[in-house]
Amino acid sequence: MALSIRLRRDGTKNSPYYRVVVTEGRSKRDGKFVEQVGTYDPKKTGVNYALKSDRVAYWMKVGARPSETVASMIKRIAKAK
Repeated sequence: MALSIRLRRDGTKNSPYYRVVVTEGRSKRDGKFVEQVGTYDPKKTGVNYALKSDRVAYWMKVGARPSETVASMIKRIAKAK
């Protein structure tokens, strides 16, 4: 079972809102997930994402691979510390 950390779309038409989730690699974009580890709101200005760094680190240690977008969020958080 290959795990991935990626975005899951929520919100309404023309008002997207994303949840950062840990899911199986082959599941649908908005399908079942293992755990929610953060949020991302592209309509918000400034810092528009929040991640649970400890949980992301745990899942990456277990073998989950982040998507490109989530990887860039992780890099920005690490850079800010």
